[in-house]
Amino acid sequence: MRITAVAGSCALAALGGTTGPLSGQSARDPAGEVQVEMRHVDYMIDSAVVLQITYLRGTLHPTGNQPPYFDDKHSFTIAIDSAIIAISPTALGQLLDRYVFDYPGSPLRHLSIRATQGQLEQRGRLRGVSFTVLGELTVTQAGELRLHPTSIKAGGIPVRGLMKLFGLNLEKLVKLRGTPGVRIEENDLLLSPAGLLPPPQVRGKVIKVEVRDTAVVNVFRSDKGRVEPLDPPDSSRNYMFYRGGVLRFGKLTMNDADLLIVDADPRDPFRFFLDQYNQQLVAGYERSTPDHGLIVHMPDYRRARPGN
Repeated sequence: MRITAVAGSCALAALGGTTGPLSGQSARDPAGEVQVEMRHVDYMIDSAVVLQITYLRGTLHPTGNQPPYFDDKHSFTIAIDSAIIAISPTALGQLLDRYVFDYPGSPLRHLSIRATQGQLEQRGRLRGVSFTVLGELTVTQAGELRLHPTSIKAGGIPVRGLMKLFGLNLEKLVKLRGTPGVRIEENDLLLSPAGLLPPPQVRGKVIKVEVRDTAVVNVFRSDKGRVEPLDPPDSSRNYMFYRGGVLRFGKLTMNDADLLIVDADPRDPFRFFLDQYNQQLVAGYERSTPDHGLIVHMPDYRRARPGN
């Protein structure tokens, strides 16, 4: 593994020195992929929406001719081969409300979700009218999540039977305009867990889902079968490990990447926020491995913020 300092020294502090393109950076060799493995990571989408990653194994794919770049989350996608990822019902509702249906003219507003007795209860407003949908969550053969209503209320009044009487369903009442990760079949809401997320975009197939009181747990598995786990150079319980290919961060380019990001306090999951990773980086420390790899010890995001 070789680290090329394009502008500045090889000190890890240089990671936060710039967010612009690196001068003289050549196009990525498409034959080389950055392999990724994560364990016990609370991956923050924003301050409220958090993905609870028990395990993830996959690859980073560039979206253009340049290699994945941590400072530009539009520069790569994450292809999941195997993963167990949970999200709280509250965070799922905020994900739908803040990102999926947050566009001009959206028919759905003020969405919230909670779990009740193994089902999901979705509340919100449909064209100004309050509604509540209680539904069972299952997985389709295509790897989508299907929320099938067992109860539909509008303004607190049961309307499912009335809708059936007049030949109406949610598909006719709610016209979605290219909403990513969501579609409607009759009264069923179909969600693509990977398609719901803002950049970096995720690709993956869900094969199992479980609704718990505090989390919706998704099990991902690709069609390629078993993918061998990576072998991080550290025995930490909570980590993100990037191996092979070309990876960029700050002013540095890592060829044949060998980057291990370790939780400084393994007593709870590693809370990581890509948008503010430099704060965590500056608050931590790093060391090199005998084979020229890099191990970075980072505190959780909440402990790395200024004033903490």
